[in-house]
Amino acid sequence: MRITFLGATGTVTGSRYLLEKSRGRMLVDCGLFQGLKTLRLRNWAPIPTDVSKLNAVLLTHAHLDHSGYLPRLVREGFQGTIFGTEPTLEIARILLLDSAKLMEEDADHARRHGYSKHKKPVPLYTQRDAELCFRRFSPLRWGDSQRLLGGFEIEMRRAGHILGASSVSVRSGNVRVAFSGDLGRTGDPLLPDPEPPPVSDYVVVESTYGNRVHPAVDPMGQLEQHILAVKARGGKVIIPAFAVGRTQYILYCLSELRKQKRIPDLPVFVDSPMASQVTALYARHASEHCWDTQACERIFAGAHYVEDREESMRLTQREEPCIILSASGMATGGRVLNHLQACAGDPRNLILFSGYQAAGTRGSDLVSGRKEIKIHGEYVEVRCEVAQLESASAHADAPGLLTWLGKIPSPPRRVFVTHGEPSAADALRRQIVDKLGFDAVTPEYGEKVELG
Repeated sequence: MRITFLGATGTVTGSRYLLEKSRGRMLVDCGLFQGLKTLRLRNWAPIPTDVSKLNAVLLTHAHLDHSGYLPRLVREGFQGTIFGTEPTLEIARILLLDSAKLMEEDADHARRHGYSKHKKPVPLYTQRDAELCFRRFSPLRWGDSQRLLGGFEIEMRRAGHILGASSVSVRSGNVRVAFSGDLGRTGDPLLPDPEPPPVSDYVVVESTYGNRVHPAVDPMGQLEQHILAVKARGGKVIIPAFAVGRTQYILYCLSELRKQKRIPDLPVFVDSPMASQVTALYARHASEHCWDTQACERIFAGAHYVEDREESMRLTQREEPCIILSASGMATGGRVLNHLQACAGDPRNLILFSGYQAAGTRGSDLVSGRKEIKIHGEYVEVRCEVAQLESASAHADAPGLLTWLGKIPSPPRRVFVTHGEPSAADALRRQIVDKLGFDAVTPEYGEKVELG
């Protein structure tokens, strides 16, 4: 079996791993490249294999950096099956339709306002492409060993991180390779702890926080302090939040803070149709996480869910203090851009990030102190406060990743460290070698490795 690293090398985006053997080919994840322009341009280059001969795509979870290229893959001729857990595929339907809609809107906006370098800007894919992609979805169960077309035998284990997220093990003959996917944190109030990897010859492990240790601070306490400060100065709290996972976690924190009477009863708005739909999925799949149906109803009932664009635009004009959660989490697109445009210039307001900000995104620029950001072709002055919840991440930190790897029943032949900025990936690689004694490398983009 051979693996080719087609993404998530030297970056946290574009997760794509091609597995090939004599009788079959499959992709583990099929993500979008996001952030820096040099990375985004890769989305427009065809995957360097005959996609019509791919038997399957196996999704670890639904986030766009793992699933967002699927409609384009189908457009390019993919005719195989797309596998994932049932929650993963349900969430992917929501995210991919929204992604396609935003791409169509951005292309149309650029065309009408003339700020694109292209005479006729077009979306990477359309909502029609996304719908065609959904026809190839096929759900898998946790734990059961299952044989896919092409002779690959796979097993899925819970990874934490978000609803439905999995680590996957792929076997071909006597060779077994495990993919961590994105690993969640132990002790998370929403999701169960990641399950340890099985016996594996090779392991592909993420390194988003491979050079960090999550601070021992209470994110709920941080959120409380920020809300009280903004309320005192009569401002608004704008929280760019990932529609999957972070929005639901922040709603939980707000519910607990209100219940404990630690914050005033400010209006809370979820201005993301995608987040609203995903929140309903969390309630429907209560057996997959730590809250029962009644807890979901209590936690999620404390917000008003904004559906239509007209209400969203009215919300941008609201003067009274409130809390607004809106996607996307890295401020790369979506309705949150309208709120940033309206609120960034007012010192009373706060833009509060709740998750990882990839290099080259507006979120990264804002967190690093940029005083001017570009939105819809225009520059917006940033005069408001910008902050980040330091310990609200849905990713395991370096000790968490090492703990997960250390639970493997026997040492693997090699560990491939991916899905991290270069400094994070190399830091984790060194720790794997020094603390666990495993052979570990950071593969290059496009690198091919024979397994076994």
